Amino acid sequence: MSNTPTGAGDRLVRLGAIIFFVGAVATLVTVAPLFLGTEPFPSVAYAVCMLMGVGFAVAAAGVLKSIAAQRREARSAQ
Repeated sequence: MSNTPTGAGDRLVRLGAIIFFVGAVATLVTVAPLFLGTEPFPSVAYAVCMLMGVGFAVAAAGVLKSIAAQRREARSAQ
């Protein structure tokens, strides 16, 4: 473990990565029946795949929050 403090948007980036990963796994699971020749999943399963985009947006918000905090810190140091 490191003693460095977490940045302003680090939690959002981590949460976004987890959400994105869940969406990616859901996408793989949803697409698999198309290649295996089995019955496709219901439409709700395809909606879970949208978590990839949600996770990306949450992570991007975390990056932007971190950038804003660093800019405020740099301005206050001047």
